[in-house]
Amino acid sequence: MTQVDLADRLGRSRKHVNEVIKGVAALTPEMALQLERVLGAPARFWNNREQQYRDHLARQDERKRLEAELEWLKEFPVKEMCQRGWVAEAIDPVNQVRELLGFFGVASPERWTAKWLAPDAAFRQSAAFGADPYAVAAWLRQGDIEAQKLECMPYSKAGFRAALDRIRILTQEPPKVCCAEAVRICAQTGVAVVFVPSLPRTRASGATRWLSPRKALIQLSLRYRSDDQLWFSFFHEAGHILLHGKRDVFVDADGENDTEEEEQANRFASDHLIPPGEWRSFAHRGYHYSHGDIQHFAQQLQIAPGIVVGRLQHEDYLSHGFCNDLKRQLSWAMDSSVIIKT
Repeated sequence: MTQVDLADRLGRSRKHVNEVIKGVAALTPEMALQLERVLGAPARFWNNREQQYRDHLARQDERKRLEAELEWLKEFPVKEMCQRGWVAEAIDPVNQVRELLGFFGVASPERWTAKWLAPDAAFRQSAAFGADPYAVAAWLRQGDIEAQKLECMPYSKAGFRAALDRIRILTQEPPKVCCAEAVRICAQTGVAVVFVPSLPRTRASGATRWLSPRKALIQLSLRYRSDDQLWFSFFHEAGHILLHGKRDVFVDADGENDTEEEEQANRFASDHLIPPGEWRSFAHRGYHYSHGDIQHFAQQLQIAPGIVVGRLQHEDYLSHGFCNDLKRQLSWAMDSSVIIKT
């Protein structure tokens, strides 16, 4: 059938039929019905062909745009993200850009920049942002993804405070047991706790933010791989939730906690783990602290002895080379849960 014959049968101009065949003009649902009568193939066949063709054109245009964004891809630690299963590895760089956009849930690198690098982006206020904004953004995004998997009750401030008392005592248990229990207990109070291995150049030990008015998030990186650092980071982030606003985002890096909010969170963690009165009674002596002294004090407080060692070292009562055997050294399991290093 010639185009002339087809145009006559459809009752359309020869020019319009030619434009449809060339893909210049769209094949409308009305024309699809007309083609069904003239050629026999159902209208859905023609509508599907039109949709597939337009989708093909859109993807070609998108590819051209993404080819110009390959430098953006180089900013991210993609190799490490692929190794951890956060994104799929793609041989084609353009497909790798697509994978990264899907991971962040944005339509384009421009939208990513607007969300994560804009001057008013919430986590840019953190000192840790200065480490590597692309790596920090990826680490935070993975935390969001992990937190969305956790079903949490609506946030309860009183319930969360009570949960912290229970978790403080649980620090005596093996980290794998205690961490799993902390996740469960906190979820019942509206706080999602996730453990996400850090990426190169993130420098972050923990982060806190609100996913919604009814769900908060504590994200921990296990950066220093010892139980004293783990629990101080956890209670530090808990302090942010209890003391500061729901619009605030905190990404905490060691040595950079010099704001008033960070000092408040530090004090909350220190005092909640070891009450001030008990600490003064134990630390005022200022002389050699034996293993037995530390273990006895920790047992009285019902906390892990490594927490006491870490506090003594931090406040220069104890050399950083002493009593480290009382700390539990940690590593990651294959499923990214926390385990005791053997």
